[in-house]
Amino acid sequence: MLRFEDPIFLWLLWIIPVLILVRFIGWRKRRAKLRRLGDPELLKQLMPDISKYRPTVKFVLMLAALALLIVMVARPQMGSKVSHDKRNGIEIMICLDISNSMLAEDVAPSRLDKSKMLIENLVDNFSNDKIGLIVFAGDAFVQLPITSDYVSAKMFLQNISPSLIQTQGTNIAQAISLASKSFTQQENIGRAIIVITDGENHEVGAQDAAQMANKKGINVFILGIGNAKGAPIPMGDGSYLTDNAGNTVMTALNEQMCRELAQAGKGQYIHVDNTSDVEKALNDDLAKLQKGDMTSVIYSAYDEQFQAVGILIILLLLVEVCMMEVKNPMLRNIKFFKKDLKK
Repeated sequence: MLRFEDPIFLWLLWIIPVLILVRFIGWRKRRAKLRRLGDPELLKQLMPDISKYRPTVKFVLMLAALALLIVMVARPQMGSKVSHDKRNGIEIMICLDISNSMLAEDVAPSRLDKSKMLIENLVDNFSNDKIGLIVFAGDAFVQLPITSDYVSAKMFLQNISPSLIQTQGTNIAQAISLASKSFTQQENIGRAIIVITDGENHEVGAQDAAQMANKKGINVFILGIGNAKGAPIPMGDGSYLTDNAGNTVMTALNEQMCRELAQAGKGQYIHVDNTSDVEKALNDDLAKLQKGDMTSVIYSAYDEQFQAVGILIILLLLVEVCMMEVKNPMLRNIKFFKKDLKK
């Protein structure tokens, strides 16, 4: 497993697109100046040594070296030793609704972002538990198999957006059924499914799925996020989602359905708003579940990998230094020699 000891330095990678933009602006200005000097074809004949592609290749090599340098500073490490730790905890599968309605901003900064922040805070409170993540809309799939690797859980969480699933809807039944099958086979361990949703446009069978999960000894908790009054769905360009008639679509929390679903799964319904009360309430409920001994396979030792990255940087810089910005004179002389022979 690859990880970074100091991942905060990876933010420096934003320098790369900035440099590309600066390079592009400079190229546009230089091209405009050359056009003012005369016909491009004539200028090309007057400057036969100028290469069209070599400066760009050298620039790309420099960018690659800079990117690798930033990666090296972040200290990449590879897991080298696997250990089997015994922990006393519970197993939790989180089902996160990522339908378009979760983009509504009646909960700051949005329903989806608030949900991701909630999950991240929940993971921060874990120490001996296992967690898995399922995302769902019209379909559902496992985003993160159940694990005790909390670092990976946060990484997977960052990449979640409605674009992961093309089929719109809120198929809670499929999400709960999939979550029920995603736990380990260990016995005498408390298990819980946490569904975070606004409950809109849900498919049939959700209550049956919650009841089936509860029969397997799994508690189903429902976190209803949003406002019952409704809110528009932003499209990312300043506009809001509209229907075929041009009316703004309003999405509201279906709190009644969420309560019925929690009751069917013998769990709790908790309303998520702009406060942090939901975190304490959820942690209190999860603390009541039976903890059991679990075996976790984790990496207990990591080897530094900056040496390999450093070698790549040196190779890139050597190629960049050896490459001239102008055309190779020897190749040009060979080309002229061939023309003379033809004459």
